[in-house]
Amino acid sequence: MLSVFVRNAELLKFLTVGAIAFVTTLVLFFGLKWTVLDGKPVTANVVAVLIATVVSYVLNREWAFTARGGRERRHEAALFFLVAGIGMVINQLPLAVSSYLFQLRTPHVSVLVENIADFVSATIIGTLLATVFRWWAMRKFVFPQPAQPDMADHQVSETRA
Repeated sequence: MLSVFVRNAELLKFLTVGAIAFVTTLVLFFGLKWTVLDGKPVTANVVAVLIATVVSYVLNREWAFTARGGRERRHEAALFFLVAGIGMVINQLPLAVSSYLFQLRTPHVSVLVENIADFVSATIIGTLLATVFRWWAMRKFVFPQPAQPDMADHQVSETRA
């Protein structure tokens, strides 16, 4: 059982970072929406998502994908924010389909049905699809290569053999 966790440590760290970013977004969104950005929910959400994305980059870079390298920091950061932006679009697609294609909006449906549809399409389906995309893209483009062991480490292991 422990070997499953060890084998999937990078994925578990990535999912933990995602959970931290999700909670950060929620706390900041509602905190801003109910205080200094009262009446401006879109602005509050944009600010919350931007801050959570920066937190996500730092945690992914320094913890989840610490065993990977291969890119210059500026290039890596640009790719990270590009992947995050594409992930944000992917996250919105199920909500757009639910709202505008299937018309799961008032007055076509009740407020309860609209809110359940929004929750399922955006929070569950959208987040799941975006997470799968980000996991693949982070490993493929942003943090592509496992870090090379130091030559000293390699020489020590050869000496012991």
